[in-house]
Amino acid sequence: MVHLDRPTGSGAPRAGFVVSKAVGGSVQRHRVTRRLRHLVRPLLADLPPGARVVVRALPPAATASSAELADDLGSGLRAARRKLGRSDPGDPVRTGG
Repeated sequence: MVHLDRPTGSGAPRAGFVVSKAVGGSVQRHRVTRRLRHLVRPLLADLPPGARVVVRALPPAATASSAELADDLGSGLRAARRKLGRSDPGDPVRTGG
């Protein structure tokens, strides 16, 4: 699930991650976070300045391959960007489960 908030400033785009205990133990959760962080970093350059992205990892992320995570992340971010163009100013955009 990807949440994209409208740009509110001129700073660099930022990303945050939500990985609950449903994903697995501490080691698994941190592994998923590191993998997502690695995949999100190059995508931030395509976002407008000040944009904020929150990625929520669902339980299947613990066993997904890097290619699967990249595909899911890319499609979620593309959907969020499409919705951002149609939503009311100030409303966060949510996609996914």
